[in-house]
Amino acid sequence: MAKVQITDTILRDGHQSQAATRMRTDEMLPACEKLDKVGYYSLECWGGATYDACIRFLNEDPWERLRKLRKALPHTKTQMLLRGQNLLGYRPYSDDVVDFFVKKAVENGIDIIRCFDALNDLRNMQTAVKATKKYGGTAEIALSYTQSPVHNEDYFVKLAEEIEKMGADLICIKDMANLLLPYEAYKLVKRLKSATKLPIVIHTHNTTGTGDMVLLKAVEAGADVIDTCLSPLASGTSQPATESLVATFQGTEYDTGIDLNLLADLASYFREVADRLTKDGFRDPGRVLAVDVKTLQYQVPGGMLSNLIGQLKAANAMDKYYDVLAEVPRVREDFGFPPLVTPTSQIVGTQAVMNVLYGERYKMVPNESKGLLRGEYGKLPGKVNEEVRKKCIGDEKVITCRFADTLPPELDKLRDEMREWYQKDEDVLTYAMFPKVAPKFFEYREAQQMKIETGMLNKEDKTMPV
Repeated sequence: MAKVQITDTILRDGHQSQAATRMRTDEMLPACEKLDKVGYYSLECWGGATYDACIRFLNEDPWERLRKLRKALPHTKTQMLLRGQNLLGYRPYSDDVVDFFVKKAVENGIDIIRCFDALNDLRNMQTAVKATKKYGGTAEIALSYTQSPVHNEDYFVKLAEEIEKMGADLICIKDMANLLLPYEAYKLVKRLKSATKLPIVIHTHNTTGTGDMVLLKAVEAGADVIDTCLSPLASGTSQPATESLVATFQGTEYDTGIDLNLLADLASYFREVADRLTKDGFRDPGRVLAVDVKTLQYQVPGGMLSNLIGQLKAANAMDKYYDVLAEVPRVREDFGFPPLVTPTSQIVGTQAVMNVLYGERYKMVPNESKGLLRGEYGKLPGKVNEEVRKKCIGDEKVITCRFADTLPPELDKLRDEMREWYQKDEDVLTYAMFPKVAPKFFEYREAQQMKIETGMLNKEDKTMPV
């Protein structure tokens, strides 16, 4: 076995899982020179919720972030997380939009696209994967790991064989809620290595406190790449700490060859960023670092947990926290056991919050819940509670084909809709992802550009001149 390689998530999943995705680009760039020297397999730095957070909360252009990171990391592969047909939004997009998005992501600097589908419906990944290969990216296809009466080891081995046939370059076991236990990880990786010829990547969290052991056993079973996060934003709802795993493998056949002193320097820098995120109220160490083995029961991943906390705080109902967590698996069973990962985690989580807050199950049903039950997000893995489905969508017909096949091309229509804000092609994609939020961001950007042109704003640091 060659040395194990590491994908560090500090620039994406680390702060998404612990701090509501609020790390700014200007907090990332000063660390890039050292990050680029580490020798990572890749740096996960884009995709997931970063796109949404950039325009909704940080007044940043996500494409500008990507270009800056690409320039600052000349020797390191950049990686993003893509939700298949849902891209980085929360609905399925037409094939022409998916193709165009992937083209622009690769053009702007992404090397590896980790593509997943919340329901493991491979039909929802085929366009994104074809486009990744067509435009010169590396296609890493993830299987969304979960446990249920329909999700067993045989299910995932069969899925991996189909993923290999799709043209994947790597297969990722995406264990978003840290449900994969160490010895199960060992057995699953062993079987995947014998069933396919592809490198195996393993992504887990430390929500149940077993993440480090999961990665250790997976590496012993032959995993090629593991996801870790630099310690200031590691563990708990995030990934196991990079430094701990690098130290663990030092001097063994799995030695990563990474310099712990360099990691210590980087940790020192990111500790200040983590402190800022905590001080500003985006990171609650007591919650995001606590080990909660009830996660094995509730199956709530880190990003979903922080969303639930946010929703309950907004409703002034934090006392209902454990009631909501207990409701999540009940909703999940009603909905046919979808794995809980974006967007199904948000759909199931929001429905659980509403069921508890309204005092009656399915009294209030968001459109996303209806769409999931209608088949718009793909084939639900298990049997749906038909009484619940009828209460939510009535006698509406359930879609059984690939939903994207029912969608007409929409790129030209989107261009027309957002023409007044258009500056570059990527803006069309920003509008496509978030049509309600994007116009506010475009107007903010235009106001900033006007200030720069009139000398009211310094172009480089975006501060008012003295």
